[in-house]
Amino acid sequence: MGRAKKGPKFAKMKKMITSKAIKQHKEEILNPKKKDLSLEKLPRNVPQVSSALYFSYNTALGPPYRVLVDTNFINFSIQNKLDLEKAMLDCLYAKCTPCITDCVMAELEKLGQKYRVALRIAKDPRFERLPCIHKGTYADDCIVERVTKHKCYIVATCDRDLKRRIRKIPGVPIMYITQHKYSIERLPEATVGGGRPLQVLHGFDKLVEQRILPDALECYLSYHLEIWLRSFTILWLSFSVFVSYLEMRVEILLFR
Repeated sequence: MGRAKKGPKFAKMKKMITSKAIKQHKEEILNPKKKDLSLEKLPRNVPQVSSALYFSYNTALGPPYRVLVDTNFINFSIQNKLDLEKAMLDCLYAKCTPCITDCVMAELEKLGQKYRVALRIAKDPRFERLPCIHKGTYADDCIVERVTKHKCYIVATCDRDLKRRIRKIPGVPIMYITQHKYSIERLPEATVGGGRPLQVLHGFDKLVEQRILPDALECYLSYHLEIWLRSFTILWLSFSVFVSYLEMRVEILLFR
């Protein structure tokens, strides 16, 4: 019986793609006819800015906030044992409506049995279902396209790549999970509480609200008045105890 032939003793290596090949591939896709685009006078493609960003803050944002939820945001919320609606209320101090697109729902259904709890949460009737009319079911592209057209959403995600794409779109805040609670990024103070503008007073470094609500002022005064009354009561009790102690000492000295 003959001996089996041995294979080569060197390790098989995967063929690496060079940067030059990537550049050529991009040129073939973007410019298949290989025209010299610099010679042609092409019109400038300037994206139209939303009218909601006319001021220094997004006027389209305000309570009740509409929060676009991503797939991994629901999964991380389950891992951190967070109720979505309650945790959003604790983060923004206002009513929030979680919104979920058809693409995100399709992505959760494709993930299978492992993500059945996330799918059950996504089917909650409290969630607002947003229909998708575009081609494909890639959730990241769907969310980016939606917030580019409509500036009335807050994007809730823990995906780094998606957050990097959202940061390039002006006026869109990002909600994420940190230290077992929700946190908000790029939400200006002017939009909290209904989008009231803030003004900087001369001689002060901090931002001061243009007007203070009477209820908030009344609450602030009553709180400090209660603290002052408690302090005064403690001082009065201490003084009365001290006086009674002195009287007792005087009586002891007199009856000796």
